[in-house]
Amino acid sequence: MTNGKDAETRKDDLRTGKPYWLTSSGISVPHRADPGRDRFEVIVVGAGISGALMAEALTRQGRKVLILDRRAPVSGSTPASTAMIQHEIDVPLTKLQAQRGARAANAAWRRSVAAVNDLVELAERLTINCQMQRKPALYLAGNQMDADDLADEAAARRKIGIRAELIDRATLKADYGMSRAAAILSPDSASANPAQLTAGLLRACRKRGALIAAPVEVTDMAELPGGVALATSDGRVLTADHAVFCTGYEFLPQMQTKSHHVTSTWALATGKIKNMPVWLKDTIVWEASDPYLYFRSDPSGRIIAGGEDEEALERNSDTKLLARKSKTIIAKLEKLTGLGVGPAEFAWSAPFSVTDDGLPIIDRVKAHDRVWAAMGFGGNGITFSMIAAQIVTAGIAGEKDPDAGLFRLR
Repeated sequence: MTNGKDAETRKDDLRTGKPYWLTSSGISVPHRADPGRDRFEVIVVGAGISGALMAEALTRQGRKVLILDRRAPVSGSTPASTAMIQHEIDVPLTKLQAQRGARAANAAWRRSVAAVNDLVELAERLTINCQMQRKPALYLAGNQMDADDLADEAAARRKIGIRAELIDRATLKADYGMSRAAAILSPDSASANPAQLTAGLLRACRKRGALIAAPVEVTDMAELPGGVALATSDGRVLTADHAVFCTGYEFLPQMQTKSHHVTSTWALATGKIKNMPVWLKDTIVWEASDPYLYFRSDPSGRIIAGGEDEEALERNSDTKLLARKSKTIIAKLEKLTGLGVGPAEFAWSAPFSVTDDGLPIIDRVKAHDRVWAAMGFGGNGITFSMIAAQIVTAGIAGEKDPDAGLFRLR
């Protein structure tokens, strides 16, 4: 081992308030503190949505997998998600083309579309009861992109084979009751209950023989000839052929770069809305603004909304600020939709990481060949976690994913 700090990830209060998803049924997953043995093929660190998708892909390959977490499964950042499973990346295609070049930007956007479809099909194939529903996304003009910008964006998407319909002001008002200069309607997104989805994936892994050990804290790691050793805070040394860190915003210090940083975000769930418009039952909405508003409904008739992101990391832990942010989000939601939604019934806040180009970091950890990190940053965390599972499992199998280079550490 090294100096005892190589595998110490960031430690954060991953949320403040009470996320709505923690009231869901079917989100507990059997686990134990003692993994029972010391040798595995792959150790996945993290039992949230990223770790669950990673472990599912690995166990589908037939690998013997151990899943570790310093908390109980499904109790970290995952319940703080609004689970708007979008194919649209935070950085618009036209802007990403300018940042990364057309070839990389086009490939990243196409891969995001494919990942959403892959995830929906996976949940259906595993028959996970998680409210998974395909939904179109409505992207509204705002202070970051006006009607002309959205026209260019829609055209750029269509040019690379991504479906996108430009909606003008009159149609938007008539069909959705919202007054904005324009919007893009795209069909390839979805929504789900993130806690139920994660728990369902973990249970599928257990059926295939995976072990889930928690609470277990990894404190150090060393790469050995032909394997990896992870030391834990209780003095155990666990070994494997490979290790994958799916620890979200509590990332390894070796993976810190200038291209990403941790911010704060806020979210809420309203009470059940009477006479909810039909379109809102089937559509997710977000806007090209800073700060931006995003929202969708769930099958119970609530609206799940969020936004008001701030660059300051520690702001999310302020309970008084949480109350103010909730009121702001509700006011924006009511003004935009014309609906009387009342006060939030659930409200929460959390750390939130972003990258300059809106893309995740999926790569081997610096100076390691057998240790990977999946950092599904941005508003597409669940979508990016699906991509990470595909890229990392291919790499462990000795294969090369054609898009792996898009998401390398940068």
